[in-house]
This record gives sequence, structure tokens and C-alpha cells, in this order.
Amino acid sequence: MLVLYETPAGYALFKIQDDSKVADVEDVTSNFADADKASKLCKLKAFHKFEDTSEALVAATAMLESTVSKPLKKFLQKNIISKNLTDELAVYEKGLGRAINKKLEINCIYNDSVLEIMRGIRGNLEKLLGGTTDADLNVMRLGLAHSLGRHKLQFSPDKVDTMVVQAIGLLDELDKELNTYAMRVREWYGWHFPEMGKIVTENVPYAKVVKKMGMREQCVACDFADILDEETEQELKEAVQVSMGTEVSEDDMSNIQALCDQVIDLSDYRVQLYEYLQNRMRAIAPNLTTMVGELVGARLIAHAGSLMTLAKHPASTVQILGAEKALFRALKSKHDTPKYGLIYHASLIGQAPPKHKGKISRVLAAKCALSIRVDALTSGDIPMVGVEHRQAVENRLRQLEGGAMTALSGSAKDKKGASKYKAEAGSGAGYSAGGDVTMSEEKKKKKKKKEESES
Repeated sequence: MLVLYETPAGYALFKIQDDSKVADVEDVTSNFADADKASKLCKLKAFHKFEDTSEALVAATAMLESTVSKPLKKFLQKNIISKNLTDELAVYEKGLGRAINKKLEINCIYNDSVLEIMRGIRGNLEKLLGGTTDADLNVMRLGLAHSLGRHKLQFSPDKVDTMVVQAIGLLDELDKELNTYAMRVREWYGWHFPEMGKIVTENVPYAKVVKKMGMREQCVACDFADILDEETEQELKEAVQVSMGTEVSEDDMSNIQALCDQVIDLSDYRVQLYEYLQNRMRAIAPNLTTMVGELVGARLIAHAGSLMTLAKHPASTVQILGAEKALFRALKSKHDTPKYGLIYHASLIGQAPPKHKGKISRVLAAKCALSIRVDALTSGDIPMVGVEHRQAVENRLRQLEGGAMTALSGSAKDKKGASKYKAEAGSGAGYSAGGDVTMSEEKKKKKKKKEESES
């Protein structure tokens, strides 16, 4: 029996000296228990060394796909067919055995005993190959594993949507942290200067004012022109004169200002991260970005898992992506299903009046689905179809707002509507008695007879 074994260094062909010793799984386990027994039973017959990692990657990929690569075909032809060997060839996978039998007409076997033989060879590979150490094989395995991983992921720096998924996740977390820290600054400093909370309403300017001012007594002497407008600054300096806040120590103020530094730093980093996200989205999905913006587009990609997965979704799924809980709750309770999910935050839906939001979300989802597929499946320069699709959605929005009639379909297109009535000039000038409803002659006679009889 011959055994085909693939190592990270190359193809190895082993010869089993006594087939009767590997007929049973238990016999195989005992005969491969140590390196000496294994070397007596199994001898290396031929070895083909890979030239580099690329050849090893091609060989590993071919064997995973149960196909016969050119190097393997030449190796088997040289060492089995050309030598007219009639031994059965043990392989580790049934599909590979069928492929070898079909191409080279070599009888291949695959069973539990073969799997145990493969396990025994792998455990004693250093002794059976000779001239190699476990350290060398480990380095080769690691390099091949990295190459195979990159090949499976089809790594492309220009089309990596993982960066977008991570960036939008971090952006959302930063917003939560910023709000938490800013509220803590307001509550903390509010004990000292409570009136300032209503005057400076935004979080980052509030933190900058606290950082620059420190104690409220220094407010009058500080210049806030680079932070606040002139009216707000004047109002703040007037409020400090009648402040009802409590006094705080220098140690308390230093801790409050340290927290203000955190708020300011996080705010600056958020601006930088948002610019990075904008650039990545324009590079990866320019048409989707044109349709719904960077944030909504990134959230759609993150929710689907990747741009390619999102491209496989139909327009109806894109429309309600992010509203799965509401959808299944509605289906369970037999109520109306949601009309939109994450796509609701797009600017085009925000422009629509409430009664038209459902229609616009459906139109926008249909155009987004087309734009996503163009972004995901186009290699090289991506055609900008997003501008045309956005214009179509805007036209539909204007049509709904203006109450314009939609185009008819089918035979109704050819039917003409009723013409508008136009009165002739002078037709309404006088009263026409001929247009009155009159009684018939029979009714006139009956009425006359009745009057005569009564008289």
C-alpha cells in the first residue's frame, strides 16, 4: 500500500511494508505508537519539495477543493504510473481519491484505517521524513496557514469593509461616552455655578469654558471669544454676579478640569474618526454613501456583517434592516409590519412628510439595493450611479408632495378623460322657460277633469 501525505514542505509518498499490520485500526495504532515502529512499517518512497509558499498555497487549496493540481499530477505520474506500480494509494479524503482515479486511473482507498495511518504519520513525521525538525515544520505550517487564511479572506486593502464596521461601532461608543462624561461635568460643576447650565447648552463648549475659567470668580477676567459668541459671554458674566452655587476647593476644581480634558480629547478624536469613516465609505461604497450618507451606510454594512452580505439582501430586507424585533413582534401579533429600520435616519426620508415616509423608504431601499450591488461587485473604478438614483428618489418625493398623478398602465393609458365643460357666451344671460320640466298631456287632462268635478 502507498500513502499520499501532504506536508507544509511538499508532497510525500510512503510505502507500507506489511499491509496485514494496518488492516485493523487497533493494529495501526499499536504499530505507530513510537517512532521506531513507525519507521520499520512505513518507508519514504518519494518526496516533492515546494519551491515557495505560493506553490504550497496552490497545493493546499487544490487538496481542500478535492482537485488534482499540476504538481501533484506530475508527482504521481513520475513515482507510480511510470514505474508501473499496482499498489493501492491511500488518501485522506474521498473526493480527492475520486479525482485521482478519474485523471490518472490509480486505485485509491479511504477508510478508518487510512485515517489512523495518516494520524500515525503526522505524529512521527520528523523521524519518517528525515533531515527535518519539528521547529522547521512548525515554521512552514505557520507560513502556510497565514497564506491560506489570506487567500480565503481574499484580502484587499481597498475593499476592506471590516474597518468601516469597527469605525462605526467605535463612533457609537464614543458618542455614549461623551454624553456620559459631559453630563457628569454639568452635574459636578453645577454645584458651583448652576446658572451656567442654561446659558451654555452644548457639551463641548461647556467643558472648554469650565477648563478655561476654573473658579466662577475668574469668569469676569476671562476672555471666551474663541469659545462663545459675544451675547452668550456677556450673559454668562452677568449670571456669575448673582450665582447661588456653593464654594468648592482647589482639589475639587482640578478633578473637574481633568474630566473636562477627557471630554475635549474625546470630542477631538470623534471628529478625526468621523473624517476617517467618511474617507473609507467613499472608497468602499461611494454609491451607498451618496444615497444615505456615511453614517447610515456604515450602520447598514455593520448590521449585515459585510458589504457583500448586504449586497445579497433584497430591497425589502434593506428597507427594514435594523427593525427585526418590531417585524417579528408584528408578525406574531398580526399587526402592521414596520416600514423602515436603519434607513429611516437617511436625509431623504427626513425630508418627506410623515404620510409619505413609508413610500419614500420603499423607493429609497430599492435604489440603495442597486447601488450596494454596484459597489460590492464592481472591480476597479466604481461607476457613480448613486447620483442618478438619488435624483430619482428626490423626483418621486417632489411628485408626492405636489400631488402629481402617477402614470397609468395597461389599456387605461389610451382612454381619454372627460372634456371640460365650456359655456357659450351669453347662454346664462336670460331665463329659458323651455328648459323646465313640463307635465304630459294625459296628466293635464286628468287634472282638468278633477277641477271641473270639484267645481
